[in-house]
Amino acid sequence: MTPLLKVQDLKVHFPVYDTGFFRRQSGSVKAVDGLSFELHKGEILGLVGESGCGKSTTGRSVLHLIPPTSGSVQFKGQELDNLSRSEMRAMRKKMQIIFQDPYASLNPRMTIGDIIAEPLITHGLTQGAKATQAKVQELMQTCGLDPRFVRRYPHEFSGGQRQRIGIARALASEPELIVCDEPISALDVSIQAQILNLLKELAREKQLSYLFIAHDLSAVRHLCDRIAVMYLGRIVEIGSYDQICDTPQHPYTRALVSAVPMPDPIAERSRNRVVLTGEVPSPLSPPSGCHFHPRCPVAQEGRCATEDPELKDWGDGRQGACHFPHKGADSA
Repeated sequence: MTPLLKVQDLKVHFPVYDTGFFRRQSGSVKAVDGLSFELHKGEILGLVGESGCGKSTTGRSVLHLIPPTSGSVQFKGQELDNLSRSEMRAMRKKMQIIFQDPYASLNPRMTIGDIIAEPLITHGLTQGAKATQAKVQELMQTCGLDPRFVRRYPHEFSGGQRQRIGIARALASEPELIVCDEPISALDVSIQAQILNLLKELAREKQLSYLFIAHDLSAVRHLCDRIAVMYLGRIVEIGSYDQICDTPQHPYTRALVSAVPMPDPIAERSRNRVVLTGEVPSPLSPPSGCHFHPRCPVAQEGRCATEDPELKDWGDGRQGACHFPHKGADSA
């Protein structure tokens, strides 16, 4: 079965220039450095990792909001790089994004009715003002907003309500894929669960596929079907939630899982934590070989420092990129 979204060897490099008169390019920031994954219809894939590992750049590059340096992004079997400007505009109707910051992602000079109506008008999805207004009110109700507030401005709403407006705007064009770029990280903890439950309900009702970007595993616990773990521009392990959280095999995944707090204080005190040493390397000059080897507790100097591990099939639907994966059955 053809995946809804197929990303292969995606690279996004940002040039860095000297400060001198001639402004020669002195290097490049390798924000995304050879990333591959697939996303099927109706599936929710979580993309997790430390801040600065390239998650948001990946999400925006998938939508071609940031042009890839190289690699392939296929949506419904079509290569996005081969599309003309008008064809890409039509394709974007089926590919939407929910931004991280609900305060900065809404135009403060537009009413929320106009904000939600904009994609309807842009893509010609409704005919006439009455039909547009009716659709806007329907979307507001779907996302838990009172339709009576249609003429209010973004500053009159709380953070959670603004994120609901962003979700309603994303749903307006009836997309098949939504990139959720850390949609709960700027919200209060009490509101985060409400937004996650709304996204889960919408995915089930409308058969939506999400690329859900988060910086910690606990945010994707009840939402994602599969999880991809990123480190310094690359995916190091992909698997189901149970595989990633119960039996992590990549050393970085084990460290990430062990950093998630446990509600049971006795279990929290008794478990073995994987503590990483050193700092995250700069994407301007990533380490040779495996990017993780300078901080890896099981790295071997010769092979790990010189040989770049490929993302391989580890069985049971799990993939990983490590020369010496952990094979134990116990969790980290």
